[in-house]
Amino acid sequence: MKDTDYLSISTRVRAMENRLFGRERRERMIDARTDEEALKILAECGYAEPEDLSVPALNRVLTRARADLFADLRSVVPQPALVEVFQIKYDYHNLKVLVKAEALGEEAARLLMAGGRYDPGALADAYRRGALGDYPEALRRAAEEARETLNASGDPQAADLILDRACYEEMTAAAKASGSAFLQGYVRLAVDAANLRTAVRCQRMGAGGEVLAGSLLPGGNVEPRAIAVSRGGELSRRFAGTPLEKAAELGAGLTAPGAGNLTGFEKCCDDALNGYLSQAKRVAFGEAPVVAYLCAREAEATAIRTILAGRKAGLSGDAIRERMRESYV
Repeated sequence: MKDTDYLSISTRVRAMENRLFGRERRERMIDARTDEEALKILAECGYAEPEDLSVPALNRVLTRARADLFADLRSVVPQPALVEVFQIKYDYHNLKVLVKAEALGEEAARLLMAGGRYDPGALADAYRRGALGDYPEALRRAAEEARETLNASGDPQAADLILDRACYEEMTAAAKASGSAFLQGYVRLAVDAANLRTAVRCQRMGAGGEVLAGSLLPGGNVEPRAIAVSRGGELSRRFAGTPLEKAAELGAGLTAPGAGNLTGFEKCCDDALNGYLSQAKRVAFGEAPVVAYLCAREAEATAIRTILAGRKAGLSGDAIRERMRESYV
């Protein structure tokens, strides 16, 4: 696969970037005098206008837009695995919902999310019937193991970890299949960020090294074993020279129980991923602009939810801004 294979789609993505929910639109939504004025900004970004500010109404709009985007780009990129990397987590979200709903005897339909590789209803039906044979082996194996683990232990976190491992396993494989070194680097960095967050949270709870080691994911740039044995300043040194260096320094100071709020640390982790993606701005054509655009669309959905939820809660503009991540545009 050559970068020129992405010449047409790169040009199209650059044009689509003009409708992204960037800094200027964020500020306008935060400062909008009325909710109606705030919602109209969504139309500028190509979204249908939700009927109100309720969470269900907003989720319907954002979910539909996400599913449409994935379907559109999968139909035009030379290597569909490039888009599948971003769809995989929605399949595993749905599996988490199905596993827990079954254990609790509850209905799962309202919590399933569109946008994955597989139709949520079809996946749910296959899971209930124990007929996941047509799905990837990693997904099928993880679903069965998570179901058995939750039934035996009653520990939903243990079931989630099994599914998270399989999710990143599939993401890593899809990134490799895409042939994109840029995407593979992004997935490795995402694993590192997940592991850094896990390390900080586990240490705050006083969890031992064995518990932490069992909670870390493979596939990152920093070896899980090295993270598991690191404490305090040692943890920050493990990530020195990486995009997560600043986040690790912040996290190292928050590992003691009750050491402070994690908001700034979490934001720093997300900003490190955005910093990596910003490299795509200097690429004229190739797969990198497509990858960065997909990530930017994911991030803008989070930003929209954050702003509208903050407005609904009556937060000040400054309080909302403190919760915002760096914008790609």
